[in-house]
Amino acid sequence: MFAEAETWVAIAFLILIGIFIYVGVPGVVAKALDRRAERIKDELDDARRLKDEAAALVADYRARRASAEREAQDIVAAAKADAERIATEAKARLEDFVARRTRSAENKIAQAEAQALADVRAAAADAAVAAASQIMGNSVSGPVADQLLAKGIEDVRAKLN
Repeated sequence: MFAEAETWVAIAFLILIGIFIYVGVPGVVAKALDRRAERIKDELDDARRLKDEAAALVADYRARRASAEREAQDIVAAAKADAERIATEAKARLEDFVARRTRSAENKIAQAEAQALADVRAAAADAAVAAASQIMGNSVSGPVADQLLAKGIEDVRAKLN
């Protein structure tokens, strides 16, 4: 048994284990493993905390995006409503302007017609007076002619004007 190499390897191994136990290597290894386990646990806790914070940030950004989209839709709707209101007001103002211009043009046309009619009547009266005075002057003479002529001129002017 002592002649075999495996026996001496086993004895050397047991002596080495004994020295390790005597020196306290298992305690040092256990402490190192405990520290490593604690560090890994802390890193996992930090990872969980960071994951939770990231999830909260994602939820916050999603809520902000949804709020911004709602705000944008509200702004677009308000802009459309304002545009429609402005278009309606502009159409009403344009219709009012056209109506006023039409009334003004109609009034000017009516005034021009009245003036033209008055001018025609005055010209007709002047022509009638001239014709009457010429006819009366040729057919009637003296003071009776002058009286008839004056009365006829007054009657014609009164009727035409």
